[in-house]
Amino acid sequence: MRIISGKYKSRRIQVPANLKARPTTDFAKENLFNILNNRIDWDETTALDLFSGTGSIALELVSRGCSYVVCVEKNPLHYNFICKAQETLGAKELFPIKGDALKYLKSTQQKFDFVFADPPYDLSDAEKIPEMIIEKQIVKEGGTFVMEHSKNHHFSHLPHFSEERTYGGVHFSIFEF
Repeated sequence: MRIISGKYKSRRIQVPANLKARPTTDFAKENLFNILNNRIDWDETTALDLFSGTGSIALELVSRGCSYVVCVEKNPLHYNFICKAQETLGAKELFPIKGDALKYLKSTQQKFDFVFADPPYDLSDAEKIPEMIIEKQIVKEGGTFVMEHSKNHHFSHLPHFSEERTYGGVHFSIFEF
């Protein structure tokens, strides 16, 4: 796993083989952040990374200057890996939560400038995540939400939908608030 830009730029963190996460590819992540860099001032941004997996997106957000990043991951091995990576980098801006992302969405009262969700592609409730985020008003006014998903999902009918970008088998639906 490679951090692309920011204070931890080019740092590589070895992901153990026993982690079953499907991390966002470096190619897709780099292209997504190229788009987002034109829309978001990272130094002014609070962020939420749902279904964090290896923590790749959360660590990229911290590296780029986000002062407060919450990441939610329920798999204990993945959560422990994120905590170890946080410790290795000294990323005090990262706040890992060991828990179910859908339950977190239902219970949180926090609002964020940027929300990223990368649920397992086979998660049965994946198509409900954007609706939950919109209904709960998790994203602050002027904020952005990105949903990573497979080609089987389409969100262009939802409020705040801005565009969909595709990089290989990775699809990003971007919502602007």
